[in-house]
Amino acid sequence: MFLRYRCLLAYVMPAVFAFAGACTAQEIIDVKEAAKDPDFAIQGEYVGEGVAEDGARGKVGAQVVALGEGKFDVYVLIGGLPGDGWTPDRDRVRLAAVREGETVRIEGEGAVGEIRGGVMTLQKGDAKAELKRTVRKSPTLGKKPPEGAIVLFDGTSGDAFEGARLTDDGAMLSDVTTKQKFEDYHLHLEFRLSWMPKARGQARSNSGVYLHDCYEVQVLDSFGLTGEDDECGGIYKVKKPDVNMCLPPLTWQTYDIDFTAPKYADGKKTANARLTVRHNGVVIHEDLELPGATPGRQGEGPGPRPLHLQGHGNKVVYGNIWLVPKP
Repeated sequence: MFLRYRCLLAYVMPAVFAFAGACTAQEIIDVKEAAKDPDFAIQGEYVGEGVAEDGARGKVGAQVVALGEGKFDVYVLIGGLPGDGWTPDRDRVRLAAVREGETVRIEGEGAVGEIRGGVMTLQKGDAKAELKRTVRKSPTLGKKPPEGAIVLFDGTSGDAFEGARLTDDGAMLSDVTTKQKFEDYHLHLEFRLSWMPKARGQARSNSGVYLHDCYEVQVLDSFGLTGEDDECGGIYKVKKPDVNMCLPPLTWQTYDIDFTAPKYADGKKTANARLTVRHNGVVIHEDLELPGATPGRQGEGPGPRPLHLQGHGNKVVYGNIWLVPKP
């Protein structure tokens, strides 16, 4: 559909996400405070219909990533949004955008467009598209613990964790470890990334969910990016997510994880750990075998072991955490 021709892909430039600015980038965890930045209402997801130069019609999505001071990356996704039409084998085109008052100007490789009043328009020759801003919610957001679940955090008390610190709105800051230890389980948790438009890469709202205190499912503001093993949903040095399901910062997101701990006999490992991860309801890892521990915590070993939510110097918050032990 719109922008489906490969010539436009020549415009795609590698994003530069360095650690620079990690100590100076402002971090906001309150939605009302973030909304004071005019860029906050512009960043996010857009979806609509496109018309190709041959007249064919189809769904088009776009993800607008705030870079600070009125600048944005715009990723146009042919087929819709990740998990809703677009897949990694389809075209993904990067454009540049700048806010000028109440209008955001978009351009690149002959394509022009704008965002105004929550509506994005794009055109290149006879190809065009109109998209409206949308706010997606995970289908498992707010999911209630079933019978037999162990409730670790429900917004009222952090007593199940070592080092728990609660925010005024009933979320729990990262850098905590459960007091209880576990083997195999189904885990549900919700997290919210900070607003850090001037930060880049691993400095942009970094945390992680350490299963068995040694296998990390990455948590990072990688909204709009390709989805690598060190980005949100990735298993560091093991596997990138099948699709990047990261939603915009300050949107509540979900992980639903089925975890099987490694097995040991006579002090030797006899079976690797395995996991299936659903990010915002979409499977991003299915029955993945984990060959060894990921960096950042302790090495592998027999359980039971705790669950750790990494701090990494940022203020990622968590909520609605429960797990169901497997027999």
